[in-house]
Amino acid sequence: MTVVSNPSDVERFQSEVASRLGMAFEERKLDDLAKVLQERVRTLLYGNAALYLDRLTEARGWDEEWRKLAEILTVCETYFFRYWDHFRAFSEAVLPDCQQRGRIQILSAGCASGEEPYSLAILLRESVASATTPFLIGAIDINHVMLQKAKAGRYSPWSLRETPDELRQRYFRTEGREFVIDDAVRQMVTFEERNLLADDPAFWQAGRFDLILCRNVTMYFTPSRIKLVVARIAEALRPGGYLFLGHAETLRGISDDFHLRHTHGTFYYQKRGQDRRRSIPTTALSKSRSPETAVTAELVEAAGSWVEAIRRASEHVTALTAAPSEPAEGSSRKTLRNEKSLPVAVASDRWDPGVVIELLRSERFSKAMDLLRDLPPECSLDPEALLLRAVILTNSGDLLQAERACKELLESNELSSGAHYLMALCRELAGDLPGALDHDQTAAYLDPGFAMPHLHLGLLAKRQGSVDIARQELGQALILLSSEDASRILLFGGGFSREALVELSRAELRACGGNY
Repeated sequence: MTVVSNPSDVERFQSEVASRLGMAFEERKLDDLAKVLQERVRTLLYGNAALYLDRLTEARGWDEEWRKLAEILTVCETYFFRYWDHFRAFSEAVLPDCQQRGRIQILSAGCASGEEPYSLAILLRESVASATTPFLIGAIDINHVMLQKAKAGRYSPWSLRETPDELRQRYFRTEGREFVIDDAVRQMVTFEERNLLADDPAFWQAGRFDLILCRNVTMYFTPSRIKLVVARIAEALRPGGYLFLGHAETLRGISDDFHLRHTHGTFYYQKRGQDRRRSIPTTALSKSRSPETAVTAELVEAAGSWVEAIRRASEHVTALTAAPSEPAEGSSRKTLRNEKSLPVAVASDRWDPGVVIELLRSERFSKAMDLLRDLPPECSLDPEALLLRAVILTNSGDLLQAERACKELLESNELSSGAHYLMALCRELAGDLPGALDHDQTAAYLDPGFAMPHLHLGLLAKRQGSVDIARQELGQALILLSSEDASRILLFGGGFSREALVELSRAELRACGGNY
């Protein structure tokens, strides 16, 4: 029987999968989703996709079919000690903190075939102190087939590819071509079939867990489902509890319930106590920058550091910032609006950052700073106001005041990638290269599409003689610059145009032996 799904059927299927399983499918993957729909209609002998979808969306549900769909659609790639830096942070930072509190209750959410919770169990057994500390390791997943494999505890050599030899010898025995986990380790973990989106107040009790790992799970979810799951996790963690996400996942724009932690070469989160701060409101910036402030890459070639390059490029900005707010009589300098038609930045209890951005586009830096200075107290500490103030101060060379503005912003929201990047520039000027690296790495982690931290990291690595790292970071910057938002180049490009930044990246890559 040939089954043909029309676009409306696929769209309906996509919506139901997103609602029930949380999964998002990009446009390029809709053909794969359509094939799944066709195969299920064919296998279950339904006459057409519409009849199958009617059955799938009945009020009382079709649990067995949804279990099958979860089996088909979930991604189950994992292995023991995946992201070793996470497990180092667990052993050396998280575990000692939990032990001081007298308990360790862990949840591995999206555990797949069990390698993650078993890795934690092995590390707990390796910790002498854990022998006197009560602990529980729970593991949940929506894929019942993977859970059966996890409970069996039998793995191929590929699953142990990152397992240290001494741990492999100590906690596994071989049976044919398989490795079977030690019974004592297997009994430390309890597995349950559970949907992260399903309400269950008894399971998600407030403050129940000390550590939750939810790695490479939410990256497949729709934005609304990510927020729902993260909110549920935040509620279930005790104050001061820890959350580990996958390397490609962040809480930026998702939650303000956590502090960002950066240790052992990796990032993770710690739930706030009573010092919870407000989150940063975001404003889309999409207009292109005037080319009149572009500075050529040759200027950077002659500079000793990126900060020095910005300093030299900012001489023009500084002059404009110090100039009178009103244009001189008869001035031919172009503006986007005259003063009388310029909208005010503050309206009642909120303000419009777009006005300041428009002023920056037209090189009216003095007027932009005046508007920021004149904001009422309830608006002056707004995260976007602090960020724009830090941008102007950085571009005008006043990095001391820029750093103060960044610190104020990071006190209200640690997940501002722009503030971390500007802090990196400030730390470089202060001679604190480790601090500069830390803030650049944080900015790049929080926003993987942000080109400037990669450019700065590449230049810092080159100065330190780390040519391989320099090539990697500069190459990533070059890729990201082609699609970087024009307004972000305006705010964080140090006075340089996109073209100048691209040429700089290419030149520095060639200097590091890259073929660009």
